[in-house]
Amino acid sequence: MMKHTIILIIFATLWTCHDAIDTLKPGDTLNSTSSLVSALGKFTLKFITKPVGNSEMSFLAILRIKTEANKAWIANPHSPVLPSSSPILTLDFNNTLKITHQNGQPFILSAPNTTSSTSVVATLLDSGNFVLQEVSPVNGSTIRILWQSFDYPMDTFLPGMKLGVDHINEHVWSLLSWGSRDNPVSSGPFSLDWDTNAHQLKIKKSGVIYWTSGVFADGRFEYILPDVSKQRYNFSIVSNQNEDYLTYTSLDDPNDPEPEWVLYTRGALYEYGAQVDIIRAQNCDGYNTVGGCVRRDRPSDCVGKLGDDFEIKKGYFKIINSANASRPANWIGTGTEDCKVTCWQNCDCLGFDFPFGNQTTGAGCRFWSVDCAFIEDLSTATYSFVVPNSVTLPPKSPDSPPRGKINATDKGLWIGTSIAALLVIGFCICILCYRLRGTKFMLSAGKNGTKIQKKLLKFMKSERPTDHVIATENDHGNIIRHPDLSIFTYESVLAATSNFSEANKLGQGGFGPVYKGKLATGR
Repeated sequence: MMKHTIILIIFATLWTCHDAIDTLKPGDTLNSTSSLVSALGKFTLKFITKPVGNSEMSFLAILRIKTEANKAWIANPHSPVLPSSSPILTLDFNNTLKITHQNGQPFILSAPNTTSSTSVVATLLDSGNFVLQEVSPVNGSTIRILWQSFDYPMDTFLPGMKLGVDHINEHVWSLLSWGSRDNPVSSGPFSLDWDTNAHQLKIKKSGVIYWTSGVFADGRFEYILPDVSKQRYNFSIVSNQNEDYLTYTSLDDPNDPEPEWVLYTRGALYEYGAQVDIIRAQNCDGYNTVGGCVRRDRPSDCVGKLGDDFEIKKGYFKIINSANASRPANWIGTGTEDCKVTCWQNCDCLGFDFPFGNQTTGAGCRFWSVDCAFIEDLSTATYSFVVPNSVTLPPKSPDSPPRGKINATDKGLWIGTSIAALLVIGFCICILCYRLRGTKFMLSAGKNGTKIQKKLLKFMKSERPTDHVIATENDHGNIIRHPDLSIFTYESVLAATSNFSEANKLGQGGFGPVYKGKLATGR
């Protein structure tokens, strides 16, 4: 009995050694019942099955060797195969690394051009990187990397991976979320990218920036919590003419699990090892800027734009277009949504107020559409939130009555003032007509014309006092008198200009026509 037990142990040991290989050589294969295991037993490469629609499909995956491990990398996310088609990973004698199966064309991972004098192997490293490399036939040392899984990340950022750009071949390293939590076939909307200009991490949704890590200083990023970043990772930023990227390593604390950053479908960046959130980009609603969230621009036909903030004003909203049946003029919030966020994301929203006095949640918000205008009223105690650059009527004077309402006293005052003004104007016209009738002069030359000319000379005597002449004011309000000013009556001016005849007209300026006048002296 003891002899048989020893034999079984030896066979089990031999089987384990054979199964726990980390390298494929030309001609080797890996089927759905076998796997590669990294040298120190940290990662495994094997075929897994996941439900896609109503069928189970096979994927070639890399994951840590632990319970409920994250699928750190998948070779064929968009080309799954049926398990019944017997998928096989092969490194053929042409050094082509591929997945073959019975129901279709092979899926090529790499088909490099190599010389016959070198050896090519595919090895799973303890970092989780699966590399196709040329090695020395003498000592097995690496000559060059032909292909590696780290160049094609999925939704997981492992230590040693890169996020950035290879400037030589314009290859981009970035994370892309899955289409759903358990389905890698379709890509999700979120990506994690490295901004090579600002040297910041950015989470984007369909290309639109939702979150940024902030600047890197003192070993950590501004908007990645200190207890998550500084105490667990060593970040490195490499920037030169060939490449620009961010990478990190673990601090190798034996009490800490190995780190794995996973970008989930809804935008959360999750530390799978420590089981903590790094950032939840889905909480970046496009309006708040807390924790690295980025305020997003509204659609091009919206009033408010990127960088705007709601204006808090006293007043009320008034409907100015009630004929639009495509949307309500106002509506009440339905739940606990943030009022600013809801209004900012709705291009029809002009602003909101709180008719029920609840300003802590969205419940009770009353939103107003762009079919309204906001009327400022400084006398009210009610505050409203208004989208900038929207239709806002100017504030009313505190002493003026409401628009459209004039009391009887004010009405009588306006009527009385108008009648008095008309009477004064009529009296002035009568006096002017009387003076013109009382003046007798001839427009032609003769005895009467000479008489009027002499009258004009009388008014031009320099010794005639002019203290009664109205003085003028300068721009500073100071009174300026003119002691050498000569004055003329209207009759004398008519005589000098021959009744403002066209023959005496010199031209016309901004204050009217200009005439020359001839005195009796010939001047």
